[in-house]
Amino acid sequence: MLELPPQRTHRLSRIAAALRFRVEELWDWLGIPIVQQRLGATALVLCSLTASLWYFDVLVPRPASPSRTPLASLPPVDPTMAAAPEAETLAASTGAHYAGELAPGETLAAALKRHGATSALVHEIDRGMRHLVDFRRAQPGHRYQLDFDGEGNFAGFVYEVSALERYRFEAVADQPDEYRAFRLDARVTRRVSRMAGVVTSSLYEAVQGLGEVSQVASDFASIFAWDLDFSRAVRRGDEFRVLYERNYVTEGEREIYLGPGRILAASYSGAAGDLYAVYFESREGRGSYYRPDGRSVQRRFLVAPLNYSRVSSSFSARRFHPILKVNRPHRGIDYAAPVGTPVWAVADGEVIYKGWAGASGRLVKIRHYNGFVSSYAHLSRFAPGLAVGQPVLQKQRVGYVGQSGLATGPHVCFRVQRNGRYVNPASIDAPTAEPISERDWPDFVAARDERLARLGRFSLVPTDEAL
Repeated sequence: MLELPPQRTHRLSRIAAALRFRVEELWDWLGIPIVQQRLGATALVLCSLTASLWYFDVLVPRPASPSRTPLASLPPVDPTMAAAPEAETLAASTGAHYAGELAPGETLAAALKRHGATSALVHEIDRGMRHLVDFRRAQPGHRYQLDFDGEGNFAGFVYEVSALERYRFEAVADQPDEYRAFRLDARVTRRVSRMAGVVTSSLYEAVQGLGEVSQVASDFASIFAWDLDFSRAVRRGDEFRVLYERNYVTEGEREIYLGPGRILAASYSGAAGDLYAVYFESREGRGSYYRPDGRSVQRRFLVAPLNYSRVSSSFSARRFHPILKVNRPHRGIDYAAPVGTPVWAVADGEVIYKGWAGASGRLVKIRHYNGFVSSYAHLSRFAPGLAVGQPVLQKQRVGYVGQSGLATGPHVCFRVQRNGRYVNPASIDAPTAEPISERDWPDFVAARDERLARLGRFSLVPTDEAL
Protein backbone atom coordinates (compact mmCIF):
# COMPACT_ATOMS: atom_id res chain seq x y z
CA MET A 1 0.00 0.00 0.00
CA LEU A 2 1.29 3.45 -0.97
CA GLU A 3 2.27 5.67 1.98
CA LEU A 4 2.71 9.42 1.50
CA PRO A 5 4.74 11.80 3.64
CA PRO A 6 2.72 14.31 5.70
CA GLN A 7 3.72 17.23 3.46
CA ARG A 8 2.38 15.49 0.36
CA THR A 9 -0.83 14.46 2.16
CA HIS A 10 -1.45 18.06 3.25
CA ARG A 11 -0.85 19.35 -0.26
CA LEU A 12 -3.13 16.75 -1.86
CA SER A 13 -5.93 17.59 0.58
CA ARG A 14 -5.69 21.26 -0.38
CA ILE A 15 -5.73 20.38 -4.09
CA ALA A 16 -8.75 18.12 -3.52
CA ALA A 17 -10.60 20.90 -1.71
CA ALA A 18 -9.84 23.38 -4.50
CA LEU A 19 -10.92 20.92 -7.21
CA ARG A 20 -14.14 20.05 -5.41
CA PHE A 21 -14.97 23.76 -4.92
CA ARG A 22 -14.51 24.49 -8.64
CA VAL A 23 -16.62 21.48 -9.68
CA GLU A 24 -19.45 22.42 -7.27
CA GLU A 25 -19.25 26.03 -8.46
CA LEU A 26 -19.66 24.89 -12.10
CA TRP A 27 -22.55 22.57 -11.29
CA ASP A 28 -24.27 25.25 -9.20
CA TRP A 29 -24.13 27.51 -12.23
CA LEU A 30 -25.69 24.71 -14.31
CA GLY A 31 -28.54 24.38 -11.79
CA ILE A 32 -27.73 20.89 -10.48
CA PRO A 33 -29.23 20.22 -6.97
CA ILE A 34 -26.80 20.60 -4.06
CA VAL A 35 -26.97 16.92 -2.94
CA GLN A 36 -26.14 15.66 -6.42
CA GLN A 37 -23.42 18.33 -6.66
CA ARG A 38 -21.60 17.06 -3.57
CA LEU A 39 -21.89 13.34 -4.44
CA GLY A 40 -20.74 13.92 -8.01
CA ALA A 41 -17.95 16.29 -7.02
CA THR A 42 -16.63 13.85 -4.39
CA ALA A 43 -16.61 10.97 -6.88
CA LEU A 44 -14.83 13.05 -9.53
CA VAL A 45 -12.22 14.27 -7.04
CA LEU A 46 -11.50 10.70 -5.82
CA CYS A 47 -11.04 9.45 -9.39
CA SER A 48 -8.77 12.37 -10.27
CA LEU A 49 -6.60 11.93 -7.15
CA THR A 50 -6.32 8.19 -7.69
CA ALA A 51 -5.02 8.76 -11.21
CA SER A 52 -2.67 11.50 -9.98
CA LEU A 53 -1.24 9.30 -7.21
CA TRP A 54 -0.60 6.44 -9.62
CA TYR A 55 1.17 8.66 -12.13
CA PHE A 56 3.17 10.98 -9.90
CA ASP A 57 4.02 8.69 -6.98
CA VAL A 58 4.34 5.33 -8.76
CA LEU A 59 5.51 6.07 -12.29
CA VAL A 60 7.26 9.38 -11.61
CA PRO A 61 8.17 9.64 -7.89
CA ARG A 62 9.04 13.16 -6.71
CA PRO A 63 10.47 14.59 -3.52
CA ALA A 64 8.12 16.52 -1.22
CA SER A 65 8.22 20.33 -1.31
CA PRO A 66 7.38 22.79 1.46
CA SER A 67 4.04 24.64 1.43
CA ARG A 68 5.83 27.94 0.91
CA THR A 69 7.69 27.35 -2.35
CA PRO A 70 11.13 29.03 -2.50
CA LEU A 71 11.50 31.39 -5.43
CA ALA A 72 14.55 29.49 -6.61
CA SER A 73 12.45 26.38 -7.25
CA LEU A 74 9.75 28.18 -9.21
CA PRO A 75 9.64 27.66 -12.99
CA PRO A 76 11.53 30.35 -14.89
CA VAL A 77 9.49 33.27 -16.17
CA ASP A 78 9.31 33.60 -19.93
CA PRO A 79 11.52 36.64 -20.73
CA THR A 80 9.15 37.79 -23.47
CA MET A 81 6.27 37.80 -21.03
CA ALA A 82 8.25 39.51 -18.30
CA ALA A 83 9.13 42.32 -20.70
CA ALA A 84 5.54 42.88 -21.85
CA PRO A 85 4.31 46.49 -21.49
CA GLU A 86 1.53 45.56 -19.09
CA ALA A 87 3.85 43.94 -16.53
CA GLU A 88 7.07 45.09 -14.96
CA THR A 89 9.41 43.12 -12.71
CA LEU A 90 11.32 44.89 -9.95
CA ALA A 91 14.21 43.10 -8.29
CA ALA A 92 15.41 44.10 -4.85
CA SER A 93 17.67 42.70 -2.20
CA THR A 94 14.65 42.14 0.03
CA GLY A 95 12.84 39.93 -2.51
CA ALA A 96 10.99 40.05 -5.80
CA HIS A 97 7.96 42.08 -6.80
CA TYR A 98 5.82 41.38 -9.85
CA ALA A 99 3.32 44.07 -10.89
CA GLY A 100 0.98 44.08 -13.84
CA GLU A 101 -2.41 44.80 -15.31
CA LEU A 102 -5.02 42.30 -16.50
CA ALA A 103 -5.26 42.15 -20.26
CA PRO A 104 -8.55 41.57 -22.17
CA GLY A 105 -9.55 37.92 -21.82
CA GLU A 106 -6.93 37.22 -19.15
CA THR A 107 -7.83 35.75 -15.76
CA LEU A 108 -6.07 36.69 -12.57
CA ALA A 109 -4.95 33.07 -12.11
CA ALA A 110 -3.26 33.08 -15.51
CA ALA A 111 -1.57 36.39 -14.78
CA LEU A 112 -0.18 35.20 -11.44
CA LYS A 113 0.99 31.87 -12.84
CA ARG A 114 2.79 33.80 -15.55
CA HIS A 115 4.92 35.24 -12.74
CA GLY A 116 5.64 31.84 -11.19
CA ALA A 117 2.78 31.48 -8.67
CA THR A 118 1.73 27.89 -8.05
CA SER A 119 -1.86 26.69 -8.36
CA ALA A 120 -1.92 26.12 -4.60
CA LEU A 121 -0.90 29.76 -3.97
CA VAL A 122 -3.50 31.06 -6.42
CA HIS A 123 -6.16 29.00 -4.65
CA GLU A 124 -4.99 30.28 -1.25
CA ILE A 125 -5.29 33.89 -2.46
CA ASP A 126 -8.76 33.26 -3.90
CA ARG A 127 -9.99 31.50 -0.76
CA GLY A 128 -8.51 34.06 1.62
CA MET A 129 -9.91 37.11 -0.20
CA ARG A 130 -13.29 35.71 -1.21
CA HIS A 131 -15.11 37.65 1.51
CA LEU A 132 -13.69 40.92 0.13
CA VAL A 133 -13.56 40.53 -3.65
CA ASP A 134 -14.97 38.14 -6.26
CA PHE A 135 -12.18 37.44 -8.76
CA ARG A 136 -14.68 35.92 -11.19
CA ARG A 137 -15.66 39.53 -11.91
CA ALA A 138 -12.11 40.67 -12.60
CA GLN A 139 -11.96 43.17 -15.48
CA PRO A 140 -9.25 44.20 -17.95
CA GLY A 141 -7.32 47.09 -16.46
CA HIS A 142 -7.47 45.82 -12.88
CA ARG A 143 -3.95 45.92 -11.44
CA TYR A 144 -2.08 43.50 -9.19
CA GLN A 145 1.23 43.07 -7.36
CA LEU A 146 2.76 39.79 -6.19
CA ASP A 147 5.56 39.94 -3.60
CA PHE A 148 8.13 37.37 -2.40
CA ASP A 149 10.63 37.84 0.43
CA GLY A 150 14.42 37.47 0.19
CA GLU A 151 14.18 33.68 0.62
CA GLY A 152 11.60 33.29 -2.12
CA ASN A 153 8.62 32.75 0.18
CA PHE A 154 5.27 34.36 -0.60
CA ALA A 155 5.02 37.71 1.21
CA GLY A 156 1.94 39.51 -0.09
CA PHE A 157 -0.51 40.24 -2.89
CA VAL A 158 -2.29 43.50 -3.77
CA TYR A 159 -5.35 43.70 -6.02
CA GLU A 160 -6.43 47.11 -7.33
CA VAL A 161 -9.87 47.64 -8.85
CA SER A 162 -9.36 51.41 -8.93
CA ALA A 163 -7.27 54.02 -7.18
CA LEU A 164 -9.97 54.08 -4.50
CA GLU A 165 -10.56 50.33 -4.16
CA ARG A 166 -7.48 48.25 -3.27
CA TYR A 167 -7.09 44.99 -1.31
CA ARG A 168 -4.11 43.17 0.25
CA PHE A 169 -3.49 39.53 1.13
CA GLU A 170 -0.32 38.79 3.08
CA ALA A 171 1.48 36.17 5.09
CA VAL A 172 1.44 36.61 8.86
CA ALA A 173 4.96 37.04 10.23
CA ASP A 174 6.39 34.05 12.15
CA GLN A 175 3.19 32.02 11.62
CA PRO A 176 3.61 29.46 8.81
CA ASP A 177 0.59 28.98 6.54
CA GLU A 178 -1.28 31.84 8.24
CA TYR A 179 -2.60 34.72 6.13
CA ARG A 180 -4.78 37.80 6.49
CA ALA A 181 -6.77 39.89 3.99
CA PHE A 182 -7.98 43.47 4.30
CA ARG A 183 -8.95 46.54 2.29
CA LEU A 184 -6.39 49.29 1.90
CA ASP A 185 -7.69 52.73 2.84
CA ALA A 186 -7.09 55.39 0.21
CA ARG A 187 -6.40 58.95 1.29
CA VAL A 188 -9.00 60.95 -0.60
CA THR A 189 -8.69 64.71 -0.99
CA ARG A 190 -11.97 66.56 -1.51
CA ARG A 191 -12.04 69.93 -3.23
CA VAL A 192 -15.10 72.11 -3.72
CA SER A 193 -15.82 73.21 -7.29
CA ARG A 194 -18.54 75.18 -9.08
CA MET A 195 -20.32 74.54 -12.36
CA ALA A 196 -22.92 76.58 -14.21
CA GLY A 197 -24.50 76.33 -17.62
CA VAL A 198 -27.48 76.79 -19.90
CA VAL A 199 -29.36 73.74 -21.17
CA THR A 200 -29.44 73.41 -24.96
CA SER A 201 -30.82 69.85 -25.18
CA SER A 202 -30.78 67.90 -21.89
CA LEU A 203 -29.29 68.31 -18.44
CA TYR A 204 -27.05 65.27 -18.96
CA GLU A 205 -25.59 66.62 -22.19
CA ALA A 206 -25.20 70.03 -20.57
CA VAL A 207 -23.10 68.61 -17.72
CA GLN A 208 -20.99 66.49 -20.06
CA GLY A 209 -20.53 69.51 -22.32
CA LEU A 210 -18.91 71.31 -19.38
CA GLY A 211 -16.39 68.50 -19.04
CA GLU A 212 -17.87 66.62 -16.06
CA VAL A 213 -19.20 63.06 -15.86
CA SER A 214 -22.94 62.35 -16.06
CA GLN A 215 -23.08 61.32 -12.38
CA VAL A 216 -23.31 65.02 -11.46
CA ALA A 217 -26.43 65.31 -13.63
CA SER A 218 -27.94 62.17 -12.05
CA ASP A 219 -27.28 63.46 -8.52
CA PHE A 220 -28.64 66.90 -9.45
CA ALA A 221 -31.83 65.39 -10.90
CA SER A 222 -32.27 63.22 -7.77
CA ILE A 223 -32.21 66.31 -5.52
CA PHE A 224 -35.08 68.00 -7.38
CA ALA A 225 -36.91 64.77 -8.30
CA TRP A 226 -39.87 65.82 -6.10
CA ASP A 227 -40.23 69.12 -8.00
CA LEU A 228 -39.31 68.39 -11.60
CA ASP A 229 -39.28 65.45 -14.00
CA PHE A 230 -35.94 65.97 -15.73
CA SER A 231 -36.78 63.47 -18.47
CA ARG A 232 -39.80 65.56 -19.53
CA ALA A 233 -39.86 69.10 -18.15
CA VAL A 234 -36.40 70.42 -19.10
CA ARG A 235 -36.47 73.20 -21.72
CA ARG A 236 -33.84 74.84 -23.87
CA GLY A 237 -32.53 77.93 -22.09
CA ASP A 238 -33.04 76.59 -18.54
CA GLU A 239 -30.16 77.53 -16.23
CA PHE A 240 -28.46 75.43 -13.58
CA ARG A 241 -25.71 75.90 -10.98
CA VAL A 242 -23.90 73.30 -8.87
CA LEU A 243 -21.51 73.58 -5.94
CA TYR A 244 -20.02 70.11 -5.44
CA GLU A 245 -17.02 68.12 -4.23
CA ARG A 246 -14.40 66.61 -6.54
CA ASN A 247 -12.49 63.62 -5.16
CA TYR A 248 -8.76 63.10 -5.75
CA VAL A 249 -6.23 60.51 -4.62
CA THR A 250 -2.45 60.81 -4.75
CA GLU A 251 -0.45 57.99 -6.34
CA GLY A 252 3.27 58.67 -6.15
CA GLU A 253 3.74 62.14 -7.60
CA ARG A 254 0.51 61.98 -9.60
CA GLU A 255 -2.89 63.23 -8.47
CA ILE A 256 -5.77 61.19 -9.89
CA TYR A 257 -9.31 62.51 -10.22
CA LEU A 258 -11.66 59.81 -8.92
CA GLY A 259 -14.92 61.52 -9.75
CA PRO A 260 -17.54 63.82 -8.27
CA GLY A 261 -18.58 63.64 -4.65
CA ARG A 262 -21.50 65.17 -2.79
CA ILE A 263 -23.43 68.16 -4.14
CA LEU A 264 -23.36 70.90 -1.50
CA ALA A 265 -25.75 73.41 -3.12
CA ALA A 266 -27.73 73.57 -6.35
CA SER A 267 -30.15 75.79 -8.21
CA TYR A 268 -32.31 75.41 -11.30
CA SER A 269 -34.23 78.11 -13.16
CA GLY A 270 -36.86 77.21 -15.73
CA ALA A 271 -40.56 77.10 -16.45
CA ALA A 272 -41.23 75.71 -12.94
CA GLY A 273 -39.54 78.78 -11.42
CA ASP A 274 -36.37 79.03 -9.37
CA LEU A 275 -35.44 75.97 -7.32
CA TYR A 276 -32.73 75.97 -4.64
CA ALA A 277 -31.33 73.23 -2.42
CA VAL A 278 -28.63 73.20 0.25
CA TYR A 279 -27.08 70.11 1.82
CA PHE A 280 -27.00 70.12 5.63
CA GLU A 281 -26.00 67.49 8.19
CA SER A 282 -27.84 67.68 11.47
CA ARG A 283 -25.76 64.79 12.77
CA GLU A 284 -22.35 63.61 11.62
CA GLY A 285 -22.69 61.51 8.50
CA ARG A 286 -26.46 61.94 8.22
CA GLY A 287 -27.77 64.79 6.13
CA SER A 288 -30.37 65.85 3.59
CA TYR A 289 -31.27 68.69 1.23
CA TYR A 290 -33.32 71.69 2.32
CA ARG A 291 -34.74 74.81 0.76
CA PRO A 292 -33.34 78.17 1.92
CA ASP A 293 -36.29 78.59 4.34
CA GLY A 294 -35.48 75.29 6.07
CA ARG A 295 -38.20 73.13 4.47
CA SER A 296 -37.09 69.72 3.25
CA VAL A 297 -36.73 69.27 -0.49
CA GLN A 298 -37.75 65.63 -0.07
CA ARG A 299 -41.41 64.60 -0.10
CA ARG A 300 -42.97 61.46 1.28
CA PHE A 301 -43.72 60.18 -2.25
CA LEU A 302 -41.62 60.28 -5.42
CA VAL A 303 -43.22 61.31 -8.70
CA ALA A 304 -42.29 58.00 -10.42
CA PRO A 305 -40.68 54.69 -9.37
CA LEU A 306 -38.00 54.66 -12.12
CA ASN A 307 -36.23 56.59 -14.86
CA TYR A 308 -38.68 55.89 -17.67
CA SER A 309 -38.75 56.42 -21.44
CA ARG A 310 -42.43 57.37 -21.74
CA VAL A 311 -45.85 56.96 -20.16
CA SER A 312 -47.47 54.21 -22.23
CA SER A 313 -50.82 54.31 -20.39
CA SER A 314 -52.26 56.75 -17.86
CA PHE A 315 -54.66 56.32 -14.95
CA SER A 316 -58.15 55.98 -16.45
CA ALA A 317 -61.66 54.78 -15.61
CA ARG A 318 -61.99 53.29 -19.11
CA ARG A 319 -59.19 51.93 -21.27
CA PHE A 320 -59.14 49.44 -24.16
CA HIS A 321 -56.95 46.54 -23.04
CA PRO A 322 -54.49 45.71 -25.87
CA ILE A 323 -54.47 41.95 -25.09
CA LEU A 324 -57.93 41.20 -23.70
CA LYS A 325 -59.57 43.49 -26.33
CA VAL A 326 -62.14 44.86 -23.87
CA ASN A 327 -62.70 48.21 -22.17
CA ARG A 328 -61.88 48.18 -18.49
CA PRO A 329 -60.56 50.60 -15.83
CA HIS A 330 -56.81 51.13 -15.65
CA ARG A 331 -56.04 51.97 -12.03
CA GLY A 332 -52.40 52.84 -12.48
CA ILE A 333 -49.75 54.41 -14.70
CA ASP A 334 -47.69 52.35 -17.14
CA TYR A 335 -44.10 53.55 -17.44
CA ALA A 336 -42.28 52.12 -20.49
CA ALA A 337 -38.54 51.49 -20.07
CA PRO A 338 -35.92 48.97 -21.28
CA VAL A 339 -35.87 45.54 -19.67
CA GLY A 340 -33.65 45.58 -16.58
CA THR A 341 -34.22 49.24 -15.69
CA PRO A 342 -34.16 49.50 -11.85
CA VAL A 343 -37.53 50.05 -10.13
CA TRP A 344 -37.51 51.63 -6.68
CA ALA A 345 -39.90 52.21 -3.81
CA VAL A 346 -41.58 55.63 -4.03
CA ALA A 347 -41.65 55.98 -0.23
CA ASP A 348 -40.48 54.33 2.97
CA GLY A 349 -42.53 51.30 3.90
CA GLU A 350 -42.72 47.53 4.38
CA VAL A 351 -42.93 44.80 1.73
CA ILE A 352 -46.27 43.00 2.08
CA TYR A 353 -46.24 40.95 -1.16
CA LYS A 354 -43.56 39.57 -3.45
CA GLY A 355 -44.38 36.94 -6.04
CA TRP A 356 -46.34 35.99 -9.12
CA ALA A 357 -49.78 37.59 -9.42
CA GLY A 358 -51.44 36.26 -12.59
CA ALA A 359 -51.93 39.00 -15.20
CA SER A 360 -49.65 41.32 -13.19
CA GLY A 361 -46.73 38.93 -13.50
CA ARG A 362 -44.00 39.43 -10.94
CA LEU A 363 -45.43 41.88 -8.42
CA VAL A 364 -44.19 43.77 -5.37
CA LYS A 365 -46.51 45.54 -2.90
CA ILE A 366 -45.33 47.97 -0.22
CA ARG A 367 -47.34 49.38 2.70
CA HIS A 368 -46.62 53.04 3.51
CA TYR A 369 -47.82 55.61 6.06
CA ASN A 370 -51.46 56.83 6.33
CA GLY A 371 -52.99 53.79 4.61
CA PHE A 372 -51.04 54.04 1.33
CA VAL A 373 -50.03 50.86 -0.55
CA SER A 374 -47.95 50.98 -3.76
CA SER A 375 -47.73 48.18 -6.36
CA TYR A 376 -45.09 47.46 -9.02
CA ALA A 377 -46.17 44.92 -11.68
CA HIS A 378 -44.71 43.08 -14.72
CA LEU A 379 -41.17 42.96 -13.24
CA SER A 380 -38.51 40.82 -14.91
CA ARG A 381 -36.96 39.95 -11.53
CA PHE A 382 -36.92 41.07 -7.92
CA ALA A 383 -34.12 42.94 -6.16
CA PRO A 384 -31.67 40.52 -4.47
CA GLY A 385 -32.57 39.84 -0.85
CA LEU A 386 -36.03 41.41 -1.04
CA ALA A 387 -38.49 39.59 1.25
CA VAL A 388 -42.00 39.99 2.65
CA GLY A 389 -41.88 41.83 5.97
CA GLN A 390 -38.69 43.66 5.07
CA PRO A 391 -38.60 47.45 5.62
CA VAL A 392 -37.55 49.47 2.56
CA LEU A 393 -36.44 53.05 2.15
CA GLN A 394 -37.54 55.57 -0.43
CA LYS A 395 -35.71 54.97 -3.72
CA GLN A 396 -34.47 51.55 -2.61
CA ARG A 397 -34.51 49.05 -5.49
CA VAL A 398 -37.32 46.50 -5.34
CA GLY A 399 -37.08 45.01 -8.84
CA TYR A 400 -36.35 45.52 -12.51
CA VAL A 401 -38.53 46.39 -15.49
CA GLY A 402 -39.83 43.40 -17.44
CA GLN A 403 -42.73 42.00 -19.44
CA SER A 404 -44.09 39.28 -17.17
CA GLY A 405 -47.82 38.52 -17.03
CA LEU A 406 -50.17 40.15 -19.57
CA ALA A 407 -47.97 42.76 -21.22
CA THR A 408 -47.30 43.83 -24.81
CA GLY A 409 -43.90 45.36 -24.04
CA PRO A 410 -41.42 46.05 -21.23
CA HIS A 411 -42.90 48.42 -18.64
CA VAL A 412 -43.90 48.69 -15.00
CA CYS A 413 -47.52 49.21 -14.01
CA PHE A 414 -47.40 51.48 -10.97
CA ARG A 415 -50.52 51.63 -8.75
CA VAL A 416 -51.32 53.30 -5.46
CA GLN A 417 -54.15 52.55 -3.03
CA ARG A 418 -55.22 54.63 -0.06
CA ASN A 419 -57.36 52.86 2.52
CA GLY A 420 -58.20 50.18 -0.07
CA ARG A 421 -59.25 52.55 -2.89
CA TYR A 422 -57.12 53.17 -5.98
CA VAL A 423 -55.95 56.76 -6.46
CA ASN A 424 -54.14 58.44 -9.34
CA PRO A 425 -50.42 58.38 -8.44
CA ALA A 426 -49.87 61.61 -10.37
CA SER A 427 -52.37 63.52 -8.20
CA ILE A 428 -50.98 62.58 -4.76
CA ASP A 429 -50.14 65.72 -2.80
CA ALA A 430 -47.54 64.20 -0.53
CA PRO A 431 -46.32 66.20 2.47
CA THR A 432 -42.67 67.11 2.79
CA ALA A 433 -40.26 65.45 5.17
CA GLU A 434 -39.30 67.03 8.49
CA PRO A 435 -37.94 70.62 8.24
CA ILE A 436 -34.85 71.97 10.01
CA SER A 437 -35.40 71.78 13.76
CA GLU A 438 -35.25 74.85 15.96
CA ARG A 439 -32.13 73.45 17.62
CA ASP A 440 -30.31 73.11 14.28
CA TRP A 441 -31.54 76.39 12.78
CA PRO A 442 -28.47 78.56 13.64
CA ASP A 443 -26.05 75.97 12.21
CA PHE A 444 -28.20 75.58 9.10
CA VAL A 445 -28.30 79.35 8.47
CA ALA A 446 -24.51 79.55 8.65
CA ALA A 447 -24.05 76.63 6.23
CA ARG A 448 -26.79 77.92 3.92
CA ASP A 449 -25.36 81.44 3.61
CA GLU A 450 -21.82 80.21 3.03
CA ARG A 451 -22.79 77.66 0.34
CA LEU A 452 -25.25 79.85 -1.52
CA ALA A 453 -22.65 82.64 -1.58
CA ARG A 454 -20.15 80.22 -3.13
CA LEU A 455 -22.78 78.93 -5.55
CA GLY A 456 -23.17 82.57 -6.68
CA ARG A 457 -24.58 83.99 -9.86
CA PHE A 458 -21.43 83.82 -11.94
CA SER A 459 -21.60 84.04 -15.72
CA LEU A 460 -23.40 81.27 -17.56
CA VAL A 461 -22.61 79.90 -21.01
CA PRO A 462 -24.53 77.62 -23.38
CA THR A 463 -22.99 74.17 -23.08
CA ASP A 464 -22.08 73.91 -26.76
CA GLU A 465 -19.77 76.90 -26.24
CA ALA A 466 -18.37 75.83 -22.86
CA LEU A 467 -15.24 74.18 -24.23
